[in-house]
Amino acid sequence: MNDDYLWSGRGKPDPDVLRLEGLLRRFRGAPAPRKQRARALAWSALAASVLIGAIVGGWWLSRGSRDGWEVATLAGRPTIEGKGVGEGTRLRLGARIATDALSRASLRIGRIGDVEIGPGSSVLLVRADATDNRLALERGTIRARIWAPPRLFFVETPSATAVDLGCAYTLEVDATGAGLLRVTLGWVAFDDHGRESFVPEGAACRTRPVLGPGTPWYEDARTPFTAALLRLDARPEDRDALSIVLAEARPRDALTLWHLLSKLSGDERALVFDRLAAIVSLPASVTREGILAGDREMRDAAWDALGLGVTSWWRLWKSPGPPDIPDARSRSALSPRLVPRAAE
Repeated sequence: MNDDYLWSGRGKPDPDVLRLEGLLRRFRGAPAPRKQRARALAWSALAASVLIGAIVGGWWLSRGSRDGWEVATLAGRPTIEGKGVGEGTRLRLGARIATDALSRASLRIGRIGDVEIGPGSSVLLVRADATDNRLALERGTIRARIWAPPRLFFVETPSATAVDLGCAYTLEVDATGAGLLRVTLGWVAFDDHGRESFVPEGAACRTRPVLGPGTPWYEDARTPFTAALLRLDARPEDRDALSIVLAEARPRDALTLWHLLSKLSGDERALVFDRLAAIVSLPASVTREGILAGDREMRDAAWDALGLGVTSWWRLWKSPGPPDIPDARSRSALSPRLVPRAAE
């Protein structure tokens, strides 16, 4: 890349710089705020600053990854397109790395993190650039550690895409295409064409072909709760399973109940709201009637009451990029864990 373009506008720009300019263009020329909207716009300006810093930082961290990712053998004999992995081997775009029952390997994702590939796994490098670093886990297990800004690293599975929000996690895919996500640090969004689940540290979430991402749960939940939730994800009309979930729900399990508000409807949604309101102090702006009607603003306000972060920051990260940005399967959110709650 000719760095003259960054400082003077002269010379041939790098394609990634052009993408960044497109992302940042939405923040140019904003009208002066009215006094009564100053507070809201101040938070928006802060969010925009975080976004701009993350975009530029992510671009810088992922420079040089387009020629492939460094591969190292951890055990056995992993292969790339049938050939053994040697010193200096890189996983190129469109190439597949595979491990047998005795093999393990690691991938260095530019400067943004690393991925350990477990035994019996098959992983394809789908994309590697400044705004989208993407693997496809076809089968097996990976362990990812990412220290880049949110929404730069994605892992596709047969039934959902894991969207990194600054975290560490394990992702498994079995022979049927079903997956299990377990988050050990930060947050991950599990997405399938707009069906989303947000999974925090200490929680897990399943995904299954056709059904897509399920409802997340904290792993310290009791077995009756998790077993009933698995049934409910497969058959939302299973009233017996719902009764067990609601009866077993602790205040900590409000995370699960909040997700069920958008997954269930009618009488089932009403029962979930009643239980959520019994274990969480919801703001007066959140009404039973509004939640039953599917009011998104009320559902967002209910999330804010859980103490896990504020949804207003998510909306900035979820907003689509300009047309020249390749569309990610998920437009996910800034990690709520990293976001301070607005002063009252």
